[in-house]
This record gives sequence, C-alpha cells and structure tokens, in this order.
Amino acid sequence: MEQGADSAAARRMARVASHLRPPTSQMEEVAILKGSDCRAKGAAPGFKVAVLGASGGIGQPLSLLMKMNPLVSVLHLYDVVNTPGVTADISHMNTGAVVRGFLGQSQLESALTGMDLVIIPAGIPRKPGMTRDDLFNINAGIVRTLCEGIAKCCPNVIVNVISNPVNSTVPIAAEVFKKAGTYDPKRLLGVTTLDVVRANTFVGEVLGLDPRDVNVPVVGGHAGVTILPLLSQVNPPCSFTSEEISYLTSRIQNGGTEVVEAKAGAGSATLSMAYAAAKFADACLRGLRGDAGIVECSYIASQVTELPFFASKVRLGRSGVEEVLPLGPLNEFERSAAEFSYIDNLGGWEGLFVCVAQTALPCRAHLRCNALSSLLRVQGGAGEGQGRAGREHPQGRRLRQQVK
Repeated sequence: MEQGADSAAARRMARVASHLRPPTSQMEEVAILKGSDCRAKGAAPGFKVAVLGASGGIGQPLSLLMKMNPLVSVLHLYDVVNTPGVTADISHMNTGAVVRGFLGQSQLESALTGMDLVIIPAGIPRKPGMTRDDLFNINAGIVRTLCEGIAKCCPNVIVNVISNPVNSTVPIAAEVFKKAGTYDPKRLLGVTTLDVVRANTFVGEVLGLDPRDVNVPVVGGHAGVTILPLLSQVNPPCSFTSEEISYLTSRIQNGGTEVVEAKAGAGSATLSMAYAAAKFADACLRGLRGDAGIVECSYIASQVTELPFFASKVRLGRSGVEEVLPLGPLNEFERSAAEFSYIDNLGGWEGLFVCVAQTALPCRAHLRCNALSSLLRVQGGAGEGQGRAGREHPQGRRLRQQVK
C-alpha cells in the first residue's frame, strides 16, 4: 500500500511540476498551448526584443529588466542551457510583455524571426587574471555564430552587442553582416553604457550630486585606457582639480577590474552591466518609437577619427543611429589621454584576422598609421598635433616595431 501511495504521489507531483521543465523539443508547443487557453489574444502594443544569452550572469537580470519595460510587447529568451527555467520564472511577472523561451542552436532561428531589437550578452564572463585576448578567443566565435543567425532571420534588426571585448566583437559582427550582404552600420551598436553609468556615479560621489542628475560623455572604446571620460563636458557644468581628474579617469577606466577583484573570482560586473544594457536598450526602443533627442554613447562604425570603430555620442532614431555627434572641445588632459585610447583601440582588431579569415579587412599596419593621423586631426591643428607627435608614445613605438 505504501509503495502504491508513494507512486501515486510522485505522479501527481510530476504532473503539477511538468510546466516548469518542458522537454526541449516541446518548448514552443507548450507556449502555444498556454496561449490558446487565454481569453486575451496578442500582446500589448510595443516592440519585439530578443536576448541572446538569457541564462547567463548578465542575461538573467537583463531579461528581467526588459520584461519590466513597457515598450516591450514580446520578449524572446535564447540560450544554449537553462532557458526553460529562466523563461518560466520571468514569465510569471505581471507585466505586459509575452515571454517565450528558446533552447539550443536548433531554435535560434525561431528566437530571432520578427524581432525589432536583438541584445547579445552571450559569452564567458571575465575572471581574475584574464586578458582581453583570453575573452576574445572564446566570445568572438559565439558572437560570430549568433550574428550569422541574425543576418539570416532578421537582417533589418537593431543589434546591441554586450559580449566582451566589445572593441573586438563589434567589428567581428560587422564583418559577418558584410559577408552576408546585410550590413547597416546604423543598426550595429556596441553597448558602452556601463562606462557612462560608472562615470555618472563616481562624479556624483566626488561632487556630492545625485548621479541621476549627472551626465558624463564617455568616448573611445570599452576596455582600459580606450575608455575616455570627457570630464570637461560634464553636465551640469563643473570643475575638477587635477587630482580629481586623475582619480576619476583611472577609476572609470578600471571599474570592471574593481568589480572582478571584489568578487574574488565569483563573477564580473553582471548586475550593473544588466542595468546599463537595459538603459541603452530602452533608449534604442524610444528611438524606434520616434522620440526626439535620444542621445547616448555607443561603440559604432564612425568617421569621428580615422579608426573604423569608435565610441561616440550618437543620436538614436527609427533607423538606429541617426547621427554621430562630434567629440567637442577636449582639454589638455583629454587630448593626452586620447593618445592612449586611440592607439590601444587598435588592439581590438588583433584577432579579427583569425576569426574572420575569409573576409577582407584592412591591414593592421594601415590601421595603426591611420590612428596616428587621427591624433593630429582630433587635437585641433597641425601645429599642436605635430608637436605632440614628436614625442613618440611607448605603445606607438611598440606597435611600430610590431608592424616591422
């Protein structure tokens, strides 16, 4: 009797819990069956958003925040593991977006079809001691595969790339789209908003201001010295001592390392990154809606400098990037820091020749020469630029020697 009762109880529990762990091959069918039982048909007006890498450390909180966004009507969550659980969890939130989960490469096309915005946080996180090259060796291949799916299923979508190193993964994505014949530089945006969020927070701390009322443009790139906070352009206008400028610049550039070390090997900046990514995605959606005056910083194809990609201030609209805004006036400290930023930005291109071997890319020597000429142009005048170029930067010397 006891064995029979236990067996019956086990069957009841399995029946009750079955919707929490739907079989991989039946995920879409389960979602359709649930929808057919609902009286209200269709989602609230809004946009369709896909998160690729939804089960990861950034992907889970990012998916939660996108479910809370009133501009999202349909939210597709894709990953190679654990998507059913994340989908079930987030789908219970009483917000307007309809949530659907997709698991594994075989369901990537279904996850992407019909999307307006695709966000890519997929990839391994940074760990103590890891370099940009370590991340690149794994994440570049992941981004390449996902972008091949985007090019096939939703070529006109706006793409937000979070996967690090952004300085390299965005150019990788661009080359994949070029090869597929779907590349639109206005629709491919690297997410550098976390640098802006950190800058606003740290400046607010130094000045005793609410960080929500502070706006610091951050240009250049999204790694180390490529991150260039324009403290001379802080809004509201304010002044800093030389010590404050040095402290703020260093802390903003090394914010990611600060978190990695504080977590002592247990993770990287996942929560703040998810917040920043959701903030940037919301700006993209408001641009798609037609809102005016949406300005953010993003790592994009740019002609602001001679570098092919550069984090710049951009105005967002219905087609993605409507306008790339100029850097504006730089002070002496920022011009000096720009030398590090521009030259080090080239490091983001180092692995492209391996990862996208069948696509045509400019040679590294040409890129490096262009970086040096960009310094002359951005610094505002041949005389000043020539004087600064006369003092060869240590990294410039290293790069020149490597070209030889």
